[in-house]
Amino acid sequence: MRLKPVLRRPWQPRHALLALPLCLIAVVTVVDILSPPEVHLGPLLVAAPAVTAAIGGAGLVAAVGALAVVAQLVVGVVRRGWPLTLNHEMQILSLAIVTAVIATFCYLRERRERELAQVRSVSEAAQRVVLRPLPRRLGPLKVASVYLAAEAEAHIGGDLFAAARVGVVTRMIIGDVRGKGLSSISDAALLLGAFREAAHHHADLSGLTRYLEGSVTRDLAELTETDQRAEEDFITAAVLEIPDHEPVIHVINCGHPPPLLVRGHHVTPLLADQPETPLGLGEFSNPSYTPDVFPLEADDIVLLYTDGVIEARDREGIFYPLAERITSWAAGDPETLVRWIRDDLLAYSGGSLGDDAAMIALQRAPTVSSLDLG
Repeated sequence: MRLKPVLRRPWQPRHALLALPLCLIAVVTVVDILSPPEVHLGPLLVAAPAVTAAIGGAGLVAAVGALAVVAQLVVGVVRRGWPLTLNHEMQILSLAIVTAVIATFCYLRERRERELAQVRSVSEAAQRVVLRPLPRRLGPLKVASVYLAAEAEAHIGGDLFAAARVGVVTRMIIGDVRGKGLSSISDAALLLGAFREAAHHHADLSGLTRYLEGSVTRDLAELTETDQRAEEDFITAAVLEIPDHEPVIHVINCGHPPPLLVRGHHVTPLLADQPETPLGLGEFSNPSYTPDVFPLEADDIVLLYTDGVIEARDREGIFYPLAERITSWAAGDPETLVRWIRDDLLAYSGGSLGDDAAMIALQRAPTVSSLDLG
């Protein structure tokens, strides 16, 4: 007969803190018994379950409270005998009521924590499905990305990005859905799905962007049938293409903040000659979707971002000056850049963003090996 091993919970530092309320009960009990008749220290026992609430749950609070009630009963019997005086009876009743109240609040706190853990788990799963992390290498490009949710317990919102390798080119999209809540996540998921599929079936960037415009327009039209607010929705986006063998980057900007070209300590916005309307509004402007071509030399870094970055404010209400802040950054790779901006942005805004923020940094490697092109 094999004995099953006994599973023990790992020791945690908070377990040692349990000695504090237990010692408090012991000390108050002994001192109260030894004190003169006119001195009553029993009411101090209420501190034991109160302290326990900071280190344990409802069950532990109830157990410590029950131990405190027993201690109060012992004090009453030793000092006054049986039956207890009315004073000790009221002290015991008060201690029991306070313990019950504290335990109830602990239970509600634990339930809230479980709910938040479930929400966090669901949002993390949604992020992995909808907003897949970008690989660190795409052909000759080094890539880094970061997503900052405005809501503390959320991990995904209306900001989006994706990339696809198509032959000897890399295609990317970054966008921001107007609106908030589940509808914005739905719109983001639809656009990302359309991009990931269409990126491999359109020969040029213009055709790809035109397809995305049609996809978003159809989706918003369907949403309008059940939600009239969808009539005002749209998606700003920048769609890019970077060929492996040419030192250039092709950009179609659909109402999105312009990418920034970082070359040493110089930052240059890649402004479109003819900016297009956001996706979902193309029927009102008849867009041409002609790509703008910008140079992209070895070691240059292109930073893509959503308006949640540049609309973050400090305590005085001043917007985050992204381009100016980057000029003080010590040159490096895309990973260090997005981490530096993330930390600087959170410090600038006091850790509170008014909107979700997403960033992608890409850099063409100095040399292109046959492995990179595969």
